[in-house]
Amino acid sequence: MAAIRRLPQWATGVIGGVVIIALWWISALTVFQSVGAAPGGAIPTPGAVVSQLFTDGFAFYWPHVVATTTEASIGFFWGNLFALVLAVLVLIFPRIEKTAMQVAVITYCIPIVAIGPIAYIVIGPSTGDGISGTAVFLAALSVFFTTVVGSLVGLKAADAASLDIVTVYGGNRFTQLRKVRLIAGLPSVLNALQVAAPAAFLGAVLGEYMGGAERGLGVALLAAGSSANVDRVWGLAIISGLVAGIGYVLFGLIARAVAPWSHGRSAR
Repeated sequence: MAAIRRLPQWATGVIGGVVIIALWWISALTVFQSVGAAPGGAIPTPGAVVSQLFTDGFAFYWPHVVATTTEASIGFFWGNLFALVLAVLVLIFPRIEKTAMQVAVITYCIPIVAIGPIAYIVIGPSTGDGISGTAVFLAALSVFFTTVVGSLVGLKAADAASLDIVTVYGGNRFTQLRKVRLIAGLPSVLNALQVAAPAAFLGAVLGEYMGGAERGLGVALLAAGSSANVDRVWGLAIISGLVAGIGYVLFGLIARAVAPWSHGRSAR
């Protein structure tokens, strides 16, 4: 155990990945033997999935990745924009906090799979550019609660003495927000955006499942499932996870660059 703790972070990540792949491979072979299924059943081997990825090729996956990423990015922007505006309004007008939190909790508690069909009926099919409005809406809905809560926690964590100094010099709540709270809450806001990035991508994929999209990973997953191409389904799922993970890592790097003090490093 002590030797494992001394390993660098990248080494533990590699070991974890190898363990997961090994367990996946063993599970696939065990299922095949227990039910008498041939490879290509419900749980394909990692080798079969990788083979399918290379067989389909970059030309198959790239248009779907671009479409889903575009929808997720638009939803990410608007969902987080409304969340940040709401958090700022709560700090300027504290009396609306209870109502604002009720709205945020409602958006979190409503199952996406339940509201998706309603959103599709209201929004309709994709526009001329192939963007699914339902996917954008569900992406925005997926990030709203996380960003509202994370932003409020961070913005409220400002040092009370610093806030008092602003008040003594005649500053109002907006001045406190601009001079103190934004700086103090920046790490929490960035952490909320980091968590929201993969959530937006998942929301976009689910939105494509509801219909109205011409292309996207959700559309490709639905088509692969309908044709019983299990290897492709797993390959698309892995691609989706990788893209969502890239979004998470990207915002983690942004947080380290913009707010280095939150990670124990000095700004230069």
